[in-house]
Amino acid sequence: MGDMLWAPPADVLERSRIGDYLRWLREHRGLDFADYDALWHWSVTDLDGFWRSIWDHFEVIAHTPPTATLAERGMPGARWFPGATLNYAENVLRMPGRAADDPVVIAHGQTRAPVTLTAAELRAQVRRVSAGLRRLGVTAGDRVAAYAPNIPETYVLLLATASLGAIFSSCAPEFGTRSVTDRWQQIEPTVLVAVDGYRYGDKPVDRRAEVAAIRAALPSLRHTVSIAYLDPGAAPEGVLDWAELAAPTDEPLTFTPVPFDHPLYVLYSSGTTGLPKPIVHGHGGILLEHLKMLALHHDLGPSDRFFWFTTTGWMMWNFLVSGPAVGAAIVLFDGNPGHPDLGGLWRLAAETGTTYFGTSAPYLLACRKAGLVPRDIADLSALRGVGSTGAPLPAEGFRWVYETVSDRVQLQSLSGGTDVCTGFVGGVPLLPVYAGEIACRALGAKVEARSADGTPVIGELGELVITEPMPSMPVGFWNDPDGRRYREAYFDVYPGVWRHGDWITINSRGGCVITGRSDATLNRGGVRLGTAEFYSVVEGLDEVVDSVVVHLEDDEGGAGELLLFVVLADGLELDDPLRAKICRELRTALSPRHVPDEIHQVRAVPRTLSAKKLEVPVKKILTGVPVDRAAAKGALANPESLASFAAFAQRRTTDNTPA
Repeated sequence: MGDMLWAPPADVLERSRIGDYLRWLREHRGLDFADYDALWHWSVTDLDGFWRSIWDHFEVIAHTPPTATLAERGMPGARWFPGATLNYAENVLRMPGRAADDPVVIAHGQTRAPVTLTAAELRAQVRRVSAGLRRLGVTAGDRVAAYAPNIPETYVLLLATASLGAIFSSCAPEFGTRSVTDRWQQIEPTVLVAVDGYRYGDKPVDRRAEVAAIRAALPSLRHTVSIAYLDPGAAPEGVLDWAELAAPTDEPLTFTPVPFDHPLYVLYSSGTTGLPKPIVHGHGGILLEHLKMLALHHDLGPSDRFFWFTTTGWMMWNFLVSGPAVGAAIVLFDGNPGHPDLGGLWRLAAETGTTYFGTSAPYLLACRKAGLVPRDIADLSALRGVGSTGAPLPAEGFRWVYETVSDRVQLQSLSGGTDVCTGFVGGVPLLPVYAGEIACRALGAKVEARSADGTPVIGELGELVITEPMPSMPVGFWNDPDGRRYREAYFDVYPGVWRHGDWITINSRGGCVITGRSDATLNRGGVRLGTAEFYSVVEGLDEVVDSVVVHLEDDEGGAGELLLFVVLADGLELDDPLRAKICRELRTALSPRHVPDEIHQVRAVPRTLSAKKLEVPVKKILTGVPVDRAAAKGALANPESLASFAAFAQRRTTDNTPA
């Protein structure tokens, strides 16, 4: 049980959007709930009642009403809101509580001066780009691809594409050619919108050669549109420029009504061990899930400015840009979060009046390690919420936020995935914050921990599963007509139950701790160990910058080998005293089982483009799988980092060869 760091104010029910929702349930449904736990239990047992209440409470704009809420309950194959037609973009652009001249998009970056769009300007830009796409022949079901950063144009393009019933897909421009074509050759876009380059910190990055290579690799393309972002100038020959796409027009903004599960966008798995999975999300499922999560869990509304540090290659961008659907303005940032120093994002929050600051756990831990005190360098008085995701946030990360950012904010650690485009465990205004603990399972998310024999457990480490359908589960995978790849991804281990691939412990009060990927299991002597707690201890040492731990099983059933690889601070070399210190810290903080058999120094830990550690490919390389088969290099931020693990594996093989 962690220390309580924040408690809800006494008047939370009067001040929060979930309080409004509870009053609405009493008045309109005759339902009264004693506490969050009771509300959650209702939300995951009466699926029809709960999800219809979200539809009605948020007054979803529909062109035709649904004939039911949940027609088929089984997974996979649940059918939500049959008969309904609606449009995601229409519901987002309603922007409840926002006047025409209110800022709704506030964009900062390192490539150009800040840009602000009011509600009226956002609608006007979407109207013009929608008309431009229509002129290019885009219709419902066509794919529109964006090789573009977190800037207003990318957001406008998403909404314009959705308004037509066409399907959007984005890759951040730091993705290399192979990473992009591995994704888009699967969906065959007809229109590509791409930037010419960008600045990362003070470094210009020209992407014109990559754009040319992407175009050449996509024979489905009929049109390419260039955003002159790095170097304002004429578009290349045969390419439209953004101004032409967004040319003034008298055409009104209209919205194509589409079925609830009509594809909205395609997101992708990281693709570290093969082609990235093209995960198709639908208009209605994403809309309902984001309305629920942004309003009821994050408590966002018309008085808020909502920021999350993300690129367009991570699902948190798709989550962030639904903010106007609940009335919140969104703050976009494109650039290096460590430039000129780690305080830059906190100063951005102050400058933009951000009320909810979302980021990754590694960023918060990097700020802590650097000794940063954000409240001393920026006026964060507007801030009332901090969100953390991307990796488990350990207790010391929680304490750092309350000691150095603000003791008034609600810190919400959340976990979910690209697969559902949301967090299914997170925070809520009604519950306190405990150090190192995710406060709750989200409404409508029947999350359980399962033991090795498949039974639900409380207070024990288990496999994270979801046992009831959620509307934002994928419509399916692209080009998977019989659903085989989709079933194999989530439903093969427990038929009819979604297996997510994380270890989770759910305690008696409903709090959750995620301890790493279950496919990167450390299993010593029959005890399953999560990786997150390792990293918390090892990277808490001043000498260690980064680390990765893997367990190599013993074919004879023994304890196997636990190998720890560390990246050290500049100028340091791993020696026996430092090895002993690391082992001592792990033994003291965790247990003797956590002490590695060997510790080795490497220059870098392999990470995906969204900064997740790659334990499984490292393990494969160490067991003799060639690098090319262990990981798709194009999916890595630092593919060169794999070489040292391959060399290490080769040395071990050579050393163990009989004379």
